[in-house]
Amino acid sequence: MKPLQGKVALVTGGLGTLGRAQARKLTAEGATVIVLDRPGLQVDLTENLGENARFLGCDLNDLAKTEDLIRQEAETSGGIDILINNAALIINKPFQEFSLAEYEDQIRVNSSAAFAAVRACADLMKRKGRGKILNFASITLNGQWDGYVPYVASKGAMIGLTKSLARELGPFGINVNAISPGAVVSEAENRVFADRLQEYNDWVLERQCLKSRVKPEDVAELVYFLVSSASDMIAGQNFAIDGGW
Repeated sequence: MKPLQGKVALVTGGLGTLGRAQARKLTAEGATVIVLDRPGLQVDLTENLGENARFLGCDLNDLAKTEDLIRQEAETSGGIDILINNAALIINKPFQEFSLAEYEDQIRVNSSAAFAAVRACADLMKRKGRGKILNFASITLNGQWDGYVPYVASKGAMIGLTKSLARELGPFGINVNAISPGAVVSEAENRVFADRLQEYNDWVLERQCLKSRVKPEDVAELVYFLVSSASDMIAGQNFAIDGGW
């Protein structure tokens, strides 16, 4: 029997580079994975993520609808055992060039939607007396990155959310932790730094202790550890996986 057999996991931003790697790892370990992403993005999940993956289209900008959809999915599935709040918007430019609407969009999708998702899953987790919740923060909180003010603010909120939820949900057997990835090789990286990708790659490696890039699969392995029984006594922590920044 596989370690996550019988578990249901929900991964927001599940069709992004990090989300796909997580979904592949979790299905390989026996979990049924609900891949949540924007409507219209569905791909052949069986081919790419395994037979135990299915798609849930959801616009995280609509917080009330997000909570309702995830709650319905949780009830239909008999509960979400593993919730991974992975979805994020990221834009790089000087802070004064961001509009208020752009700032609010990143806060909403990157952190407020995670609060809505936890609200949707928490009741059934409490009834079961167990659950694993992972919130994605970011290495950018170290203050060494320019041009990401809304993104960094949203990821700081994820750390606060993790610490406070761990305290409130821990008595019900629910583990809440955070992961702060470093500069992971991704499609978003290729998009944001398209005009200076080699320069960016050299800049990252210069700052890391380890002189190879963090891959999505590296992050997925940490995710697996934190949703497995091996992490049952870990709560309220933020785990950096950044090559030693």
